[in-house]
Amino acid sequence: MESAAERRLFWGTAGAVVVSDFITKMLAESLLARRLPLAVIGDVVQLRLVYNQGAAFGLDVGENSRWVFFGLAIVALVVLGSMVRSTRAGDWFRLLALALVCGGAAGNLIDRIRSAQGVVDFVDIGVGGWRWPTFNVADSAITVGAIALAISLWQEGRAQQRTKEAQAAEP
Repeated sequence: MESAAERRLFWGTAGAVVVSDFITKMLAESLLARRLPLAVIGDVVQLRLVYNQGAAFGLDVGENSRWVFFGLAIVALVVLGSMVRSTRAGDWFRLLALALVCGGAAGNLIDRIRSAQGVVDFVDIGVGGWRWPTFNVADSAITVGAIALAISLWQEGRAQQRTKEAQAAEP
């Protein structure tokens, strides 16, 4: 990340994720505490207030989950920060992917700091008894960013492989 435009893209995107995540979680806590669930599209999309002390998909490591996942989030942000710094100039797609993941990780980290109850989740999707784990804006950003990052890394790997093959084929 070298240019001012790239820094603005990264920090603007990450900041937008953190702010929108925080605002939606505050709204969920204030509006959903008394009404469970609130149907948005029948029973397919509902808003339901849930506190998740574990990690994705309800992964839990016991009574110290809050601090274990807090530490893991810090480590993840350090690793992601090094990836941001090493992103080559002009790779806007990877930078955007990293911004989404960093913003989402920071959003959930804020919840772990501010409340022992856990991360606020409130979007519930499914049909009948077949439900996806309840999630939030930060989780969505992490998921979309991780998929985009995987695509970016895969494309880079393919390009490096083609370069190696071309170099090996030269006389």
